[in-house]
Formats: sequence, structure tokens, C-alpha cells
Amino acid sequence: MIDTKRTTNGYAPPAVSIRTSVLGRSRMTYSRLIGALFLLGFLSYGIGSGLATSLVGSSDLLSTIGANQTLLITGAFLIFLNTGVDVGKAVLFFPILEKHSQRTALAYLATMIVEVVLLAVGALALLLIVPLGKHAGEPGAQTLGSILVQTNFTAYQMGEMVLGVGATLLCVLLFRTQLIPRWLAISGLIGYPILAAGTIAEIFGIHIGLYLTIPGFFFEVVMPFWLIFKGFKPEVYR
Repeated sequence: MIDTKRTTNGYAPPAVSIRTSVLGRSRMTYSRLIGALFLLGFLSYGIGSGLATSLVGSSDLLSTIGANQTLLITGAFLIFLNTGVDVGKAVLFFPILEKHSQRTALAYLATMIVEVVLLAVGALALLLIVPLGKHAGEPGAQTLGSILVQTNFTAYQMGEMVLGVGATLLCVLLFRTQLIPRWLAISGLIGYPILAAGTIAEIFGIHIGLYLTIPGFFFEVVMPFWLIFKGFKPEVYR
């Protein structure tokens, strides 16, 4: 057992100082990795989805997809990249969250896995449009193309709905433990339920989801930078 009492010269024993230093490095390493993955996921999916959906929005998408298939494949690849990023983020978060609530840690990890599976299904649907473009003039091809586009749309909405649930649970724990400032956790507690509500509205044909993603942007952008430069609260991280 390490004696944590101060020595006669008023300083902590060397073993305690070493442990504190190691914990500090571990805290910032985990913080920066998680922060970087938040940013990478935000950018990779945002850019990938933007590229892909801009190409499949027209009514005659199959006739134009041949000239733009490289952009579509690039967009789908970036969406797939987000799959590994989000799982990695949840895996890194797990041991930190588990110290405070194993149930929340497991729930967050599970929701991230479900989310990325749904997003990957959507990306696969987009990729299937590329070979379908070679049969643009055949009967039923345009209908099948529309189904693939709708599959991506629905998979995205369901994935974001699951994300909204999991991230809300995460923010509840972050607020309770103060791993990050409470004002930042509150922004997530506001943004993610609104995001989930927007995805449900989109599934039912009420197209307000884009506007309801705005509150969640604050948390998604600010928290990564907070983690990269400030890290998790030291006394809570231990």
C-alpha cells in the first residue's frame, strides 16, 4: 500500500508523484483521442453524406450517375469511415464511463454499434446505385434506384434517432459526474433529444429534421475542442 502522507520536507512521496503524472498523461491522451474522433466522425459523415445525397437527389439519377460515380463512391467511403470512428469513440469512452455507471457505458456502446450498422446499410444502398446506373434504361431500374435512395434516407434517420438516445444517456452521465463542464453537458441534453425528435418527424414525412439538428451542432463541435485542449476533469477522471 502506498503511503500518501507527506514526507518531512512537505512533499508527496515519489511514488505518488509518478502515479499522478501517469494519470495526467493518460487523461489527456484519452481526452484528445476521443475529441479527435468526435471531429473526424462529424467531418467524415458530414462531407460523405453531402457528396452522396447531392448526386442522388434528382428524379433521373441513374442517367447521370455514370459521370459522377467517383464522387458517389467517395461519399459512401467517407460514410463507412465514420462507422469505425464512432465505434472507436464509444470503445475509448467505455472505461471512463464504466467507473461511474456500467449500465450507461454499455448502453452508449450498444447504441453506437446500432447507429453505425444502420448508417453502413445506408452507405451500401448508395453504392448499389453505381452498378444499377449501367441498366438505367431497363424497366424497373429507376424504381429500384429510388428505393435504394429511400433506404439510405430511412437508415440515416433511424441511425440518428438511436444516436440521439445514446448520446442523451451519455450527456446525463457527463452532467452528473462533471467530467466536462455542466453547461456543455446541458447543451447535449438539449440538442440530442431534439435531434431524435427531428428524425422521427422525418420518418413520418414532416421535413423539419434539418432544422432540429442545429442545437446538437454546438455540443458536437465544442466538446471535441474542449477535450483536446482541456480534457476531462482530473479529479473525476481518476
